[in-house]
Amino acid sequence: MKPKNKKILVIEDDPFISDVYVLKLESEGYQVEAAENGAVGLEKIKKNKYDAILLDIVMPELDGFKVLERLKMMPDFGKIPIIILTNLSQKEDIQKGFDLGASDYIIKTKFTPTEVIKTVNKFVGGK
Repeated sequence: MKPKNKKILVIEDDPFISDVYVLKLESEGYQVEAAENGAVGLEKIKKNKYDAILLDIVMPELDGFKVLERLKMMPDFGKIPIIILTNLSQKEDIQKGFDLGASDYIIKTKFTPTEVIKTVNKFVGGK
């Protein structure tokens, strides 16, 4: 079953990585939008409803941890799954991500795009 009405936001400053995940998610049937940094991502979240968010941590303007902190302060944010997708692999960073409300924490170098899609599916009810 294709997740046709599920909308995903990819917040990632590296255009190549962003494009890989946007194309992969679209090929799975998701509606996908991208934001090139945390500030743009927050603006999109304020204007649209997403079923899940893929969030990088190391970004210019507003990093992923700050995005998580601001989302926690938004009363209408609800229970959108946020999957951190980063190269930060220190135990402290991982713990901080979960403490700030992340649903999952994926280290880019240890997961293939296909494995990341499986994680998204797990949270939004895809295949």
